[in-house]
Amino acid sequence: MSQATTEIPLIAIVGNPNSGKTTLFNLLTGLKQKVANYPGVTVEKKIGECYSQHGKKLRLIDLPGAYSLNARSPDEAVLRDVLLGRRPETPRPDRVVCVVDSANLERNFYLVSQVLELGLPTILVLNMVDVAEQRQWRIDAAKLSELLGVPVVKTQAVSGQGLIELKQALSRADLTLPKWKSAVLPEGVKKALEQSRGPLCETGAIHARASLLEPLYLLSGHDPTHYGIADSQMSRVHELRQSIDAAFPGWEDELVTERYRGIEALCSEVLKRPEQEAQTLTSKLDRIFLHPVLGFVNMLVALMVLAYLIFSVAAVPMDWIDGGFGQLGSWVEGLMGEGDLRDLIVNGVIPGVGGVVIFLPQIVILFFFIGIMEDTGYMARLAFIMDWAMSKVGLNGKSFLPFLSSYACAVPGVMAARTIDNPKDRLITILIAPLASCSARLPVYTLLIGVLFPTGKVGALTQAALFAGLYALGTGGAFVFAWIFSRSIMKGAVSPMILEMPPYKRPALRSILLLVWQRAKAFLVRAGTIILGISILIWAASTYPKSNTEDKAKQLEYSFAGQAGRLIEPAIKPLGYDWKIGIGLIGSFAAREVFNSTMAVVYAVESDDEENLDPLRDKLAAERKPDGKPVYTPLVCISLLVFYVFAMQCISTTAIVKRETGSWKWALFQLGYMTGTAYVLSLLIFQIGSALGY
Repeated sequence: MSQATTEIPLIAIVGNPNSGKTTLFNLLTGLKQKVANYPGVTVEKKIGECYSQHGKKLRLIDLPGAYSLNARSPDEAVLRDVLLGRRPETPRPDRVVCVVDSANLERNFYLVSQVLELGLPTILVLNMVDVAEQRQWRIDAAKLSELLGVPVVKTQAVSGQGLIELKQALSRADLTLPKWKSAVLPEGVKKALEQSRGPLCETGAIHARASLLEPLYLLSGHDPTHYGIADSQMSRVHELRQSIDAAFPGWEDELVTERYRGIEALCSEVLKRPEQEAQTLTSKLDRIFLHPVLGFVNMLVALMVLAYLIFSVAAVPMDWIDGGFGQLGSWVEGLMGEGDLRDLIVNGVIPGVGGVVIFLPQIVILFFFIGIMEDTGYMARLAFIMDWAMSKVGLNGKSFLPFLSSYACAVPGVMAARTIDNPKDRLITILIAPLASCSARLPVYTLLIGVLFPTGKVGALTQAALFAGLYALGTGGAFVFAWIFSRSIMKGAVSPMILEMPPYKRPALRSILLLVWQRAKAFLVRAGTIILGISILIWAASTYPKSNTEDKAKQLEYSFAGQAGRLIEPAIKPLGYDWKIGIGLIGSFAAREVFNSTMAVVYAVESDDEENLDPLRDKLAAERKPDGKPVYTPLVCISLLVFYVFAMQCISTTAIVKRETGSWKWALFQLGYMTGTAYVLSLLIFQIGSALGY
C-alpha cells in the first residue's frame, strides 16, 4: 500500500467512457464526494468516501474515462500518471476497480489489460449486464476470475444490482496480484526502452527504479505534454520517441495487434454469443434518432420541450421564491430601525441575492434535462447528427459535445474540448464555446423576456419560442465564427470524426439527481458568496457619496455607480441603453447573471416602494425616461437580449481559456471578438429598428 494511505485505502475507479464508472462512483459515495481540478491541468478530480461491508472507511477516486494508457489527451495523461504514481498530490492507488461495459467486452478489455500489467490489486466489474443479456451474451464470470486472478463482480449501476457484492470484494484483504501476462515486446524495442531509462531519469520523468512500463507509456501515444517534465527537457523526450520510431517503424501498431490477440483469446474462453444476434433496442431506436431528417427534427423538439419546461414548470416555484424574498425584505424592514444597515440589507443584500436565486428552478430543470440526455446515450447521437453541419464550418461532430456542454456552463464546455485530438479543432471549439447560451444567461433572458412579453398577455409557448430563438441565435453565431476561423486564422483540413455510440439505457435517476444537487449547490454558493459580495458593492456604489437631496433618483445619479453609468452612457446610448443599464453592464462583466442582481439593487435603492415587493420585471417595465416614454421598449429589450447572446461577460471563462490555450493572446482575442460582435449587432438592431419607427 502507499505510505500515505496505510490507514484509509485509496481505490481508483477506472474505465472507458460510457462504461458506467461514474454512476458506480456516485452510487458508492453519494454526497460524500468532493470535486476539484488536478494541479497544472483543468481535468476534473472526484474523490469520495464509502464504507466496506465490515464498516471500514474507503477513499475512492473517479479517474477520467479513457480507452488506453497510451495518452493522447490530458484526460488520459492524468489517468496514466495517477496509476503510475507520478502525481505527488495524489498517492498511487492501493487498489483499482476496473469497470467495463459487458456488451463491449473486447474493446473495454484493452484498457483493462494495461491496468492489470501495472501489478496493482484489481477488482473487475462487469457493468451493464442487463444490456449484454438482452443481446443473449453469456459471460462466465467465475472462469474470467480464475484466468485473470482477480475478483469479478457483475453489476447494473443504474439499479444498484451487484453493489453488495462489490462492497464485499472491496472488503477483502487477500487480493492477490493479477495473472495477466504483458504483451510481448520485440526484443529490440525492449532494449531501446531499457536504454531510455537513464535519459528519462535526467528529465525527471521517471525514477531510476521505475519499471519498463513507465518508459513504454511515456514514449508511446501522442500526449503533447508530460506532467513533471520541464519544458526545457521535453525536447529530449521527443528525441527518444523519434529514435525508437525510426529504429522500429510500426512498433506501437505491432504491440496493439499483439495485445488484441491476447484479448480475443481470453474472450473466446469466457464469452458465449449467439450465432445470429437479434436486433437490439439501440439499433431500432437509432433508425429514428439518427435518421437524416427525423433525427434533426427530434433534436429541435427536445430543445423546444426544454425551453417550454423552463418557462412553464419553473414559473410556480419562481413565484414562490420571489414572494418569499419580498416578504423577507418586509420582515427585516419592520424589525430594524432606519439607517444604512437596514438599507443595505433591504435594498442591497435581499434584492441582489434574491434577483439571482429566483432562477434556481430553471437551473435545476436545465441540468436535469442535460443529465437525462447524457445518461440515456442521446447526447452522443446529437454529436453524430450535428457532424454534417459542423463539417460545413471546418469542424466535426466531436466539437459539438463541448459546445453542448457549454449550454450548461462555458467553463466545463471549454475544458471538455481537451478530448478533441486535432489542435486546430480544439482551439476553434474553445473560441466559440461561450457563444452557447449558458445557464448564467438564463436569468437575464427570463427577466428581459418577462418585460418584453408580460405574463398573462402571452402564453408560455410564445416565451419558449423566443427563448429557443435566442439559443438558436447563439448557435448560429458560433457556426459562423467557426467557419470564419477555419478559413482564416486557423486553416486546415476537416478531421474525420471517430465517436463511440453507447447503447441506449435507462437513466440512473440517483446519479442525475446527484448531478443536479451539485450544480444547484454550486449555484447557491455562488449566490451566497460572489453575488452577495457584488450586491453589497453595488449597493455601496449606488448609495455613496450621499447628496443633500431627498430625491432618490437624483441621489442614485450622484452616487459612484451613477457616475460610472453616466461615464459610459455616450458609448451605449446608440444601443438604446441609459446610464442605469450601463451600471448593469459593468457589473455583469464579472458574471452575466450579475446583471439581474445589479438592476435589482439599483431599482431597490431608487424605489419608492418601501416594502420592495414589486417583482424586478415590473419595475423595469414601469421605468420611464424624463419625457415619460418607457426605457425598456421592445426594441431595447431585443437589443439587450442580442447583446447578452454574444457578449463575453464571464471572468471565470476567460481565465479557463487562458489556462487551456496557455496564452492570454487567445483569451483576449475571444473577449474582443465576442464583445465587439455584441456591440455591433445591438447597435444595428436599435438603429435600424428606430429608423423604421419601432
